[in-house]
Amino acid sequence: MAQLPCDSDGVCMLCKQKPSPSQTLSCRTCATPWHLSCLPSAPLSLSDSHWDCPDCSDTSNHYPVAPTADLVSAVHAIQADTSLTDQEKAKKRQELLAGSSDSSKDKAKTKDIFDGSLNCSICMQLPERPVTTPCGHNLCLRCFEKWVGQGKRTCANCRAQIPAKMASQPRINSQLAMAIRLAKAAKSGEGSSGPPKVYHFVRNQDRPDTAFTTERAKKTGKANACSGKIFVTVPPDHFGPIPSENDPIRNRGVLVGDTWEDRMECRQWGAHLPHVAGIAGQSGYGSQSVALSGGYEDDEDHGEWFLYTGSGGRDLSGNKRTNKLQSFDQKFENMNEALRVSCRKGYPVRVVRSHKEKRSSYAPESGVRYDGVYRIEKCWRKNGTQGCKVCRYLFVRCDNEPAPWTSDEIGDRPRPLPKIDELKGAVDITERKGDPSWDFDVSVVLALLLLIG
Repeated sequence: MAQLPCDSDGVCMLCKQKPSPSQTLSCRTCATPWHLSCLPSAPLSLSDSHWDCPDCSDTSNHYPVAPTADLVSAVHAIQADTSLTDQEKAKKRQELLAGSSDSSKDKAKTKDIFDGSLNCSICMQLPERPVTTPCGHNLCLRCFEKWVGQGKRTCANCRAQIPAKMASQPRINSQLAMAIRLAKAAKSGEGSSGPPKVYHFVRNQDRPDTAFTTERAKKTGKANACSGKIFVTVPPDHFGPIPSENDPIRNRGVLVGDTWEDRMECRQWGAHLPHVAGIAGQSGYGSQSVALSGGYEDDEDHGEWFLYTGSGGRDLSGNKRTNKLQSFDQKFENMNEALRVSCRKGYPVRVVRSHKEKRSSYAPESGVRYDGVYRIEKCWRKNGTQGCKVCRYLFVRCDNEPAPWTSDEIGDRPRPLPKIDELKGAVDITERKGDPSWDFDVSVVLALLLLIG
């Protein structure tokens, strides 16, 4: 005969009646309530506090022993220990149950990453710079571009239709890239020793201060908003990453992959101070940061390197329709000269990408994201798509932290410069002559490679 307890509503699962409290008995091990009348062998008295239910009793196992028998035995051992108080027994039972549950879940999560369900549908490996189709299948960015380049507009796995917008401009699934990176670190045992590593994801929802509008604001929202409190202590002309010692609130600094709702919040954490301009810097000192926000048609973004167009050359006296056109040549002055100074000196330049960058596969889905430190290797002037000369800059990533779109466990390594075809017709070419002020930390890269290998 089946033996069933009462459910969460207090109704007996055997006779379908709700017994009174005087007809209910709770197990001392699992605290599950049972209907006294439906028990095959009732205790001698209701005051018996050492009663075990049929599921926890050693004498009632009429079926093969389940894997949880060891857990029940451990609970019995805790209950039989007379040196422990009731509170200590309850704490040990909780630790025993919670520990077994958490470890099994962690192992399952790590195993799920490598079971093949997330592999690229074309190369059948873990996707590098993963792109996820609407049907839920994953591909490497390179495999996806090759597949679409062959004129195929269906999923390589299930043949579902790929939207035209995604085929022309795929977006990297940064969350999947982060999950693969975490699984690789857990598999290699990186997290078993040393201090816990902080991974690159933050939503600044518990900010004490936000951007605000005054009574003089003529537009609603943040169009005429004033900046909120700057949370970091670095000066405005600070080059390079923002370390933890300059973050008195979170004590972690600004990490690669940190995301904010808009440019106002990005300013508050010091990654890029101007909330409208794309370049932060001084013509006689250098540039501290740039923002990629879809400003020019001939900009190219390849993740680890990109071609950036300087500022100026537009007549801003008109309206939004007319001031998008180049009306005169750009020159190396003001912000453009600041970028050229950073090119000559090899200064580190912080780079943030905005979701408004519609022509890049490396832009975030929403908000503004900090993507690490880059270095300007070359700059020049050339004729733009609208006929006027524009200042152009070659940015190359040089950061010891992995980029948000990769599943690598280490950051950048020295690489040859890409071939730029437009340099053939360029003028005013500037290249750095000496050693850069910011270079690859080879010792960190070697240490990480030894740890992973």
